[in-house]
Amino acid sequence: MHPATHPTDSAPDGRIYRTALLRRRLVRGLLAAVVALPLVGAAAACGDDAASDGKTKISIFWWGGEARAGLTEQALELYTKKNPDVTFEKTWQANQGYFDKLATLTAGGNPPDIFQIDDNFLAEYAARNTTLDLKSYQDSGKLDTSKFPPSLLQYGVVDGKLAGLAAGENTQGLVYNKTLLEKNGLPEPTTGMSWEEHIAWAEQVSKKTGVPGTQDPSADYKAFWVWLRQQGKDLYSGNDLGFTAEDVTAWFELWKGARDRGATPPPDVIHEGNATDITKQLVVTGKSATSWVWVNQMPELKKNTADELGVIAYPGDPSGQWARASMYWSVFRGSKNADVAVDVINFLANDPEAVELLGTDRGLPSNLDLRKVISDGTTDEAMQQSIEVENKLAETFGESPQVPIKGHSKVRAELTKAAENAQFGRATPAEAAAQFVEACKAAIAS
Repeated sequence: MHPATHPTDSAPDGRIYRTALLRRRLVRGLLAAVVALPLVGAAAACGDDAASDGKTKISIFWWGGEARAGLTEQALELYTKKNPDVTFEKTWQANQGYFDKLATLTAGGNPPDIFQIDDNFLAEYAARNTTLDLKSYQDSGKLDTSKFPPSLLQYGVVDGKLAGLAAGENTQGLVYNKTLLEKNGLPEPTTGMSWEEHIAWAEQVSKKTGVPGTQDPSADYKAFWVWLRQQGKDLYSGNDLGFTAEDVTAWFELWKGARDRGATPPPDVIHEGNATDITKQLVVTGKSATSWVWVNQMPELKKNTADELGVIAYPGDPSGQWARASMYWSVFRGSKNADVAVDVINFLANDPEAVELLGTDRGLPSNLDLRKVISDGTTDEAMQQSIEVENKLAETFGESPQVPIKGHSKVRAELTKAAENAQFGRATPAEAAAQFVEACKAAIAS
């Protein structure tokens, strides 16, 4: 998840780690502990083009926690087992500081052959000619995307070039506390409810249970983006914003009304929901009956509550949602081993054993056939639920929007700032909206 959208992307600090090779071990379905040792120096992120024994060495860099590191290492071990002439120089680190490190490596002439990236930065790196255009490999069949949802594949295209291969699929999900609702004889929310109907439902939950019915998502770019698409707008249009200050004002006014009706928590608790990671979302801390998340975060949410959770689409027309690449694998444009690097990312997406190893850690498998295999084979109810909901929503997905433009991460941060100004009453919705649009225009122009 963007920093906040990937439940396993965070770690206590921003240190970089070099992990030891792991042997595949499954103990009651859990990986053995992964030992991570700190790297020293930027150069450690990238290996030489050829190892001393004449084998091809591919450097690969990703972010995530220890669990992701273990799964990824096992998948890469499997590749080497099937392709003995290829070894890996593997580097991973916490999400914090990852893109600073990647920028340093690519600017300093020592980039990894393969790197993980998300939609916050894909367009920016593609514009710098840092990412290899994968389209010729796709056309030749060396990169097999035949089992990918077309809209998921399209979400990696920047200026007509395939800049990244989706490492997994995700979409927005409204998670709610089923146990709370059943205990109080309240109906569950349903896909297709309008935004106004959702707020009325949340108000009813607040009055009956004493628990605020819904987290206020006015600071959540995912919810704002879906709402915009349902209004015939978008987050971006070409190299500019796809919305106006009037659109933002209407969005902020919608949620001011919800707050005034008691359908949401008070501002200090809303802020807590905005600021905390997935493990402390309000739906699992008991401070709200719903939270606005990514569907693949269900397993992580479930680990943090004894209550039963449900998940549906965001309110409004579900075609406002799309098959989003939770993250991508990109290949460095100047890699001397580009053909091998592309074969590696093709393997990670399409080899049945590799996909089984990786599971849904980076989102639901992009290969639909293998996604079904994972779904049928897992005993993790939350994972099954994530896959089931994603597949159900896929029936109504709209076309993918363009990949976010340069400055997207700043736009996200500015939305949180503006929404909280409105939430705490430091500005009217119209004032906060005007400030937000002005800050966004400055961010994308810089």
